[in-house]
Amino acid sequence: MNGTSPAAYDVVVLGAGPTGENLADRTRAAGLTTVIVENELLGGECSFWACEPSKALLRPVLARADARRVPGLRRAVEGPLDVPAVFEHRDAMAAHWQDADQEEWLDSVSVDLVRGHGRLNGPRQVVVDTPDGERVELTARHAVGVCTGTVTAFPDLPELAATRPWTNRQATAARHVPDRLAVVGGGVVAVEMATAFRALGSRVTMLVRGGLLGRMEPFAGEMVTDALREAGVDVRFGRSVAGVEREDGGEGHVRVTTDDGDTVVADEILFATGRAPHTGDIGLETVGLTPGDWLPVDDSYRVPEITEGWLYAVGDVNHRALMTHQGKYQARIAGAVIGARAKGEPLDDGRWGRHAPTADSAAVPQVVFTEPEVATVGPTAQEAERAGLKVDVVDYDIGKIAGAVQYAVGYRGRARVIVDSERQNVVGATFVGPGVQELLYSATVAVTSEVPVDRLWHAVPAFPTISEVWLRILETYRDSDGSAA
Repeated sequence: MNGTSPAAYDVVVLGAGPTGENLADRTRAAGLTTVIVENELLGGECSFWACEPSKALLRPVLARADARRVPGLRRAVEGPLDVPAVFEHRDAMAAHWQDADQEEWLDSVSVDLVRGHGRLNGPRQVVVDTPDGERVELTARHAVGVCTGTVTAFPDLPELAATRPWTNRQATAARHVPDRLAVVGGGVVAVEMATAFRALGSRVTMLVRGGLLGRMEPFAGEMVTDALREAGVDVRFGRSVAGVEREDGGEGHVRVTTDDGDTVVADEILFATGRAPHTGDIGLETVGLTPGDWLPVDDSYRVPEITEGWLYAVGDVNHRALMTHQGKYQARIAGAVIGARAKGEPLDDGRWGRHAPTADSAAVPQVVFTEPEVATVGPTAQEAERAGLKVDVVDYDIGKIAGAVQYAVGYRGRARVIVDSERQNVVGATFVGPGVQELLYSATVAVTSEVPVDRLWHAVPAFPTISEVWLRILETYRDSDGSAA
């Protein structure tokens, strides 16, 4: 779409990452004319600099780790990873940073596209500065959806930019493996990239202010810490970065000084210290909001400060659940909400209703693709108790299961299921161990369906699979003071 004439649509979407694309798809499916605006690649962070390329880097790492534990295979995988082949696979999974397929998909669902920097310009108004210097003006009859996501949040350090620090983007798109890599942070990006680059040949030092994976069950971070250290990663806790300098006039090594006076020298430094909302340059000030702020929303994803009800914030930018799949979930709901309101239809917004974002608080699934993997859904035990639930915590050693023994010699893993002791249904689960990512959907179904524990006895796991952990958890609960019969 080109030209400078104003164009009116039912819905204007800012941001064509997975969230924006899904929102546009759902509003178009509801019969609303929709246009999407994007300044970078269609498909966004997940497709090109996060989920897809990072998991492509990690897949050979995890496959080799599994193979090393299978009798008859260890000798075949004793050598180093083929780094050029790993990078080639990564490039293919990131579509070589080309988005023609995404543009074709938008066309197939009849969503218009404007490429350029879009920003609000007053109520229901969006202006786009295109790469060829033109300005496109857009008007939204019903809704503007802000789906601009997040950017890396850097600590406030003098001259940090001059050191050319890596973010997730430089790490997942790297063309070389640094001999020494410093990783600052202890969250998902930090542990996944430490896992990947250590396996690719880097000497990795992690500087972690708290613990690893601090928002999950404590044993998850502890088991990942043990595995990283066994792999040769130098994990240092209780460390904050006080200063960073790239030597030799900005062309040499990176010298990192920590708050306790320690020094780490590396070839590259990756900051994985959290995310900040990508709202600083999208015109929020033209509608009375503060640039650079998160956009809190109500349970229909409307921004409540906009009393006319036309502004929606969907995905990471609303700070509810910063994960691609959750942003897509929000987009499906928000698209249905916008469509219903445009038609004057009532909302089905009861718990687990068609227009209710219940999973944002009750059933957020997440996988950390480290070695061992971590898979979790719903609250931790501590979070559940803080929310006022009376819960029973059921733990089981996954390594005792026949399917785990078949999967790998010396399998180490742990499962925890959180049971609402009053309602007798599963409200949360965490699994740590090789291959546990495939347990997550069954746990998510159990949580969202609010399946009574006594009904789960009739969900028979096949033998010998790792999913038999569900049976062992039920037996453990039954044989304790739990009320499962």
